[in-house]
Amino acid sequence: MAITYPRTPPATPAPLAVEWGPLSVVGVNSSPLTLGAEKFRFAGRRLDVAVAYPSMTRATGDPWAAFLASLDGPFGTFLFGPQGDGATPKGAATGTPLVNGANQVGSSLVTDGWSFTITGILKAGDWIQLGTGALSRLHIILQDANSDGAGNATFDIWPQLRESPADNSAIVVASPKGVFRLKSRPQWAIGLAYRYEPLSFEAEEDF
Repeated sequence: MAITYPRTPPATPAPLAVEWGPLSVVGVNSSPLTLGAEKFRFAGRRLDVAVAYPSMTRATGDPWAAFLASLDGPFGTFLFGPQGDGATPKGAATGTPLVNGANQVGSSLVTDGWSFTITGILKAGDWIQLGTGALSRLHIILQDANSDGAGNATFDIWPQLRESPADNSAIVVASPKGVFRLKSRPQWAIGLAYRYEPLSFEAEEDF
């Protein structure tokens, strides 16, 4: 069976550490006389991530080695998102959330379908996913937001919308994921008794 992308990483073990690096393209021009700064904000934004896993037996490590090799360097893509407690929102996140309105652009997302009149329906630092498959997009909520009496809520998000999501498309709040590609060569060592120690990789959003 041919390899298809985006791939799903092995489910176990859980990572030891996940380091997120939101990257924004901003230029700063400082005056040599006054030291005042003139800032330029451009459209480029990207999530980078570095992941480290614990020591693994051959039974768990071999599937990871095969998965990373199957990506063929930065060519292949895979689905990845916040891990552990980060995969569950702090906000209530109840209801059946949907995108409310077509042709949305920018760093604000208008939604509906939430439970009515909830303070903190999503909170700053919660993650959501828009789209599916190769168009899965991962966004972080920048400020606490409430739902109104009709179940509507508007969120400030990072990064900005890469595509305008379709009206009434689903919003994923539990274990959200985006599409990533390898940023550097994955590394692992195989020690005594064929143990992988350690295994790590760095990746960046693919869009």
